[in-house]
Amino acid sequence: MRRKVLVIGGTLFIGKELVRRLVARGDRVTILHRGRSPLPAGVEEMVCDRNDVAAVRRVLAGRSFDLVYDNVYDWQRGTTAEQVAAAAEALGPGLRRYVFMSSVGAYGDGLDHAEDDPLALDHPFPYIQHKARTERRLFELGLPVVTLRPPFVYGPENGFYREAFFWDRILAGRPVIVPDDGSRLMQFVYVRDLVEAMLRVAEVEEAVGQAYNIADPGPITQLEAVRAFARAAGRDPRLVFLPRARIESLG
Repeated sequence: MRRKVLVIGGTLFIGKELVRRLVARGDRVTILHRGRSPLPAGVEEMVCDRNDVAAVRRVLAGRSFDLVYDNVYDWQRGTTAEQVAAAAEALGPGLRRYVFMSSVGAYGDGLDHAEDDPLALDHPFPYIQHKARTERRLFELGLPVVTLRPPFVYGPENGFYREAFFWDRILAGRPVIVPDDGSRLMQFVYVRDLVEAMLRVAEVEEAVGQAYNIADPGPITQLEAVRAFARAAGRDPRLVFLPRARIESLG
């Protein structure tokens, strides 16, 4: 079945991989973005700043989609619950699924969170607060919403300077600073696995109204992560262990 799909933010990293998959399976794909990136052949665009509530309502007026994937967060200005809700409300009638990309950050601090743990609605860090409040707002709308909470996402075309930071230093023979003894846990998810989950929750009826942590099977330490990056680069890393407080004091 050919679906009408709107991807809010489909021109970077996760969105690009998602759009490729949607186009490959024959869906009619529209991307809502600020018009700064070229689009794949056959993909329609709607040019709009998703943080502009009035503009979002205007550009979506009279449009209908089967599925919506909402991937955008504005790191400079933040993206609030009301800004996300504006799109969801405008597209409500006839919508089969609204998939929102949240984050494990929505829990706030700590590790090993389960999906029914409370979200950090009043966390001082805006990103965490925005993700948490947006999830609550979307579920209050009574629409067929699903939210996904990935940790660090890795893979091809990652626009964040994460894996590449380590590879650049390792390939240049520069030391990699490891906080404390490197035992702090982290968790990752491969971008193509995350996209597979995005596609799946849009099809499974039982997913409606649910939030899902989506990640690789287990956490690894920061030291294990650095060594994995080094193996991928085919080099032996030069490791320097420094107290975390010292690293933070140096900026």
